[in-house]
Amino acid sequence: MSITVEFFAAPDDASAALVLQTGPRRTFESLSFGNFDPEEGVVEWECLLAGGSFEELVKVGEPRIVADQGDGGCIVFAISPRLSAALAEAERSKLKDAAVAWSLQRAEDGEVIDTEIAFVILSDLAALVSSARRQGQGAYCWVA
Repeated sequence: MSITVEFFAAPDDASAALVLQTGPRRTFESLSFGNFDPEEGVVEWECLLAGGSFEELVKVGEPRIVADQGDGGCIVFAISPRLSAALAEAERSKLKDAAVAWSLQRAEDGEVIDTEIAFVILSDLAALVSSARRQGQGAYCWVA
């Protein structure tokens, strides 16, 4: 199964929702990755970088869906303010540690994510989130 994952910055939920059909590339600064579950990933990253439990975050509705095609189609969800702050403030060593921990967590569930790729995902996302915050924007994810 192939999953397209694009993290992007947008001014607000309504603007982010507009990319549901086509993806954010033509409209917003974005990062493209593939073949991992980003909804699960952002919750795991928040636990690793900001604390808390996976179950608690899911119970409060993280990640928050902004737009959804339904029936397994494309979705757009928001990166939580807490995760955004943790990513923007994280030093390289903390991102590296989180990448290693996330890679190990995924391996326990039978999913192989190379530690270096995990670090690229987290560090690139941290840079995107930092840029978005400086511009007063939020961070989002489009999944197809």
